Amino acid sequence: MSFSPKKTKKSTGIKKNAVKIQTSAGGVIYRPSPGGFSPEVALVSVKGGKVWTLPKGKADGKESLEETALREVSEETGLRGELAGRLGEITYWYFLPEKIRCKKTVHFFLMRYISGSTEDHDWEVDAAAWFPIEKALGAVSYKGDREMLEKAKKMIDWQGNV
Repeated sequence: MSFSPKKTKKSTGIKKNAVKIQTSAGGVIYRPSPGGFSPEVALVSVKGGKVWTLPKGKADGKESLEETALREVSEETGLRGELAGRLGEITYWYFLPEKIRCKKTVHFFLMRYISGSTEDHDWEVDAAAWFPIEKALGAVSYKGDREMLEKAKKMIDWQGNV
């Protein structure tokens, strides 16, 4: 009998069957444009300014989704808003640094701008800025953000909130 070592697959370091579930909330905050023609929405820049996205984040303690969305938008953009409606949710998968798969669902809300300045954004983002909604649709880096902006545009038009 001869011994031959069993061939094994190279380890990827990914923990099999380990899945973490995350829930976050964020928003599309809008205001009339200075010219009054089209609404503007606030986006945040991350990853060294290479990615423009909607503000969002995880709940602190026992916050509701709505409370989380209002807080995260305020922290990341420097802007305060009031809820104007629910936009929907997006779900995606990614890997955590410890090689665990993560399923993340982000709930988005439409918000009317009340006060604040994008210059007062927090350290979690590189920048925050107002964009005409049509330009924001082209500026965002992720498909899910684009879908939420499209929904927001329809809701703003429908509500007559320009």
